Amino acid sequence: MSAFIHGLAHRVAHMGTVYYGGSATPIYIDDLALAHLKVVIATKLRRGESFTVSWQHPEGQEPGRTTLWLHPSIPLRFVFDEPESPQLSREWIEDLANSANSSGGILLVAQHFDSTSAPVPHP
Repeated sequence: MSAFIHGLAHRVAHMGTVYYGGSATPIYIDDLALAHLKVVIATKLRRGESFTVSWQHPEGQEPGRTTLWLHPSIPLRFVFDEPESPQLSREWIEDLANSANSSGGILLVAQHFDSTSAPVPHP
């Protein structure tokens, strides 16, 4: 997910938002990417499974990376800009699910996203 969180305002895209735990800090993610991620996260949490989601910070943000520990007891809310659900890619969902089942958890990578977007906690 090294290019997954949105940090560049000049890109025209529909941005979804994730609110994690008790944090009021939103994490902005491209709607299409978030729709795919939501399917995998919901499946894992419904099964009572914990895992991580990580990404590198995009250009324009402080260097580094972020990792979230996802657990069924931690509140999680997805908000989408687009009112209609997008068509999902089975291959993309399988890639994310395989990543979620690995010891490293889901690693959001640029190949899944437009080069101008990456998950970005809003300052």
